[in-house]
Amino acid sequence: MQKKLFAEFFGTFWLVFGGCGSAVLAAAFPELGIGFAGVSLAFGLTVLTMAYAVGHISGGHFNPAVSLGLAVSGRFGWNDLLPYWAAQVLGAFAASGTLFVIASGMAGWSPGGFASNGFGDLSPGGYSLQAVLLIEVVLTAGFLIVILGATSARAPAGFAPIAIGLALTLIHLISIPVSNTSVNPARSTGVAFYAETAAVGQLWLFWAAPLIGAVIGAAIWRYLLATPDAE
Repeated sequence: MQKKLFAEFFGTFWLVFGGCGSAVLAAAFPELGIGFAGVSLAFGLTVLTMAYAVGHISGGHFNPAVSLGLAVSGRFGWNDLLPYWAAQVLGAFAASGTLFVIASGMAGWSPGGFASNGFGDLSPGGYSLQAVLLIEVVLTAGFLIVILGATSARAPAGFAPIAIGLALTLIHLISIPVSNTSVNPARSTGVAFYAETAAVGQLWLFWAAPLIGAVIGAAIWRYLLATPDAE
């Protein structure tokens, strides 16, 4: 279990450091033209690399919503859920803190939103609470279906991390303008406490929506899509 928890800690650290780092550090140099497409790709690549690197140790969740969805689907033990959540949140905090120290090394830098998520005034496109809630639920549900399908017994062996990484890239391409893309409560929590905005006050939504979406996605897979020989 200690190895599993450290794998979740490190995998989540890499996800937040790589994904949010591409946004926080690249934002200081808009002339590079990285944009939200580059940030989207960074998130997808971090999940793909960690799924191959340590996924065989812990299952490669790196996300409290994924852990919950896997528990609902019957592929993960409920007794391990809270320890996994703790490891994931700690990994996100460690990555955010490391990123903050690095970014602070540039003269005149200020955290601003620090890649945090939000609705209303804190949404990149000014989207409402209802719009952000809906997109986070829908995209997390879809993400869980991709994960469960790609890792099922009848799926092509060895390709699951690629499908999952591409799905996360697509999710970010869709929702960065709306919510700055969460679908991961640990990722949202880690950066919120370093932002200069009121991101912490809106953090509840980025726990509630992904967790609800994960339950919906897992239920759709388990009761509507899965076949007895697919698990």
